[in-house]
Amino acid sequence: MRLLAFLALALFAVTQAEEGARLLASKSLLNRYAVEGRDLTLQYNIYNVGSSAALDVELSDDSFPPEDFGIVSGMLNVKWDRIAPASNVSHTVVLRPLKAGYFNFTSATITYLAQEDGPVVIGFTSAPGQGGILAQREFDRRFSPHFLDWAAFGVMTLPSIGIPLLLWYSSKRKYDTPKTKKN
Repeated sequence: MRLLAFLALALFAVTQAEEGARLLASKSLLNRYAVEGRDLTLQYNIYNVGSSAALDVELSDDSFPPEDFGIVSGMLNVKWDRIAPASNVSHTVVLRPLKAGYFNFTSATITYLAQEDGPVVIGFTSAPGQGGILAQREFDRRFSPHFLDWAAFGVMTLPSIGIPLLLWYSSKRKYDTPKTKKN
């Protein structure tokens, strides 16, 4: 009985010690395919699951070198003054991959104050992991409608369908006699 009371008291003390803001952050790719020269959309979601507001929240993602990615819209380093408890914020960045190949999408860094005069807390977002960036030519080869290919296929099948059709039509016309009308 004493052990159970001690465990309950310890659990209560641990939950009380964790007062303040607690941020959960995720980083996700919204595109199904990452393609060289096409827009790649990243979304950052930050959730405050703590009991107080997070202050001076800063999201910083340095995992996209400028020689490999161009920024179309958005910023990779953003700051919020405050994130209220039990709320969330989202941030979207659109990048353009400049090279094809494999790329390791690592986590972004989040810094914030859990309490007003408390220490700076450093956290990380989830990491999408390694992903392939397709070359534009490879993407077009896989997913384009191939109109030229289908047109060439149609032209090549015309002789195998057209010649028997012409032979049938000429023999039908030759041996098919019109019926005479009787008065």
